[in-house]
Amino acid sequence: MRTPPRFDRGHTDDLMSFLAASPSPYHAVANAAERLEKAGFRQVAETDAWDGTSGGKYVLRGGAIVAWYVPEGAEPHTAFRVVGAHTDSPNLRVKPRPDSGAHGWRQVAVEVYGGPLLNSWLDRDLGLAGRLSLRDGSTRLVNIDRPLLRVPQLAIHLDRSVTSDGLKLDKQRHLQPIWGLGNDVRDGDLIRFLEEESGLTEGETTGWDLMVHSIEPPAYLGRDKELLAGPRMDNLLSVHAGTAALAAVATPDASLSYIPVLAAFDHEENGSQSDTGADGPLLGSVLERSVFARGGSYEDRARAFAGTVCLSSDTGHAVHPNYAERHDPTHHPRAGGGPILKVNVNNRYATDGSGRAVWAAACEKADVPFQTFVSNNSMPCGTTIGPITAARHGIKTVDIGVAILSMHSARELCGATDPFLLANSLVGFLAG
Repeated sequence: MRTPPRFDRGHTDDLMSFLAASPSPYHAVANAAERLEKAGFRQVAETDAWDGTSGGKYVLRGGAIVAWYVPEGAEPHTAFRVVGAHTDSPNLRVKPRPDSGAHGWRQVAVEVYGGPLLNSWLDRDLGLAGRLSLRDGSTRLVNIDRPLLRVPQLAIHLDRSVTSDGLKLDKQRHLQPIWGLGNDVRDGDLIRFLEEESGLTEGETTGWDLMVHSIEPPAYLGRDKELLAGPRMDNLLSVHAGTAALAAVATPDASLSYIPVLAAFDHEENGSQSDTGADGPLLGSVLERSVFARGGSYEDRARAFAGTVCLSSDTGHAVHPNYAERHDPTHHPRAGGGPILKVNVNNRYATDGSGRAVWAAACEKADVPFQTFVSNNSMPCGTTIGPITAARHGIKTVDIGVAILSMHSARELCGATDPFLLANSLVGFLAG
């Protein structure tokens, strides 16, 4: 069996390119698909009949991608090894009637998506990205990756209380970005601008899914460049690592005991309840159709799911040096310390003891150290696609990820070595 390559600092360099090129979930899955295509995967349509041939395949649906590799000789009841992640990040998204303004300023009407740190979007140069739905039923990706929008903060002279009471933002009134001057606000201006930028004819666009993004590129930080700062690491860091790990193990000369899978969902940040979210049927449908395409029965499907394990890979909290009291006193994950295992006995994370053993074996195989995250008992614990995946499909799921600071900020921070340590651990897991 060929030994999969070990990822190094070059993986982190590539992550920076991936983050910069993926300002929306639709761009993220397109970029993941491009990497998988180079590794020999081919896209299959959900509306077509599937065959049971070996090799790498993937399905795209909106901002989600599910990719899998069927090795030669795989049985219909062969179990899966799934890396689960999500493509969306908290941000500001354009409303159905985007053109607005007041007092000589032209603005874009936006809605808050997920739970962003609102202050992190102030006074940043912002671009606009997403997809346009066209009259002929097709879609077109759009990315205005230059200074276009800005959410200006109120001057301290007009609100002296900000120094004593802290910044208080009203989501409706205070977060509408400006993008020009003038009193002649006209319906359709923004979409006409995007059509022109995209080489489309005026009136071709009949729908849109658009969001703002910080145009500041990812960058190494610190004296020795041991830190990485960038946007959307929650959770494109895991999408990128899962894509790289799947491509690394999916080769004809690999001797795989499982069928490796990447499932990157949309809408995790607002509950996962959509046709492209983890609480939807997408993953289960793909896995079942893979079983049936190889001649399997419902019994084979049940056997395959019973032996399947999913790693729900999402970012977690590194101990914050300025707020250490917010963390559990005996669990202090550190940037640069390797990926984390996330545990919560109230099932906000899906990890149990047997799942920990699977994760420990994967890290040992990959020669990767790992840490453990547990929430402070006095603080509410976040959650992931892990419990949803376990309950939705009845498969063993383990929550893992990379420890970061500034989660849900427009710009987050992690250790520069942790992305490739995560990718190596995922290779150990997918290779079985």
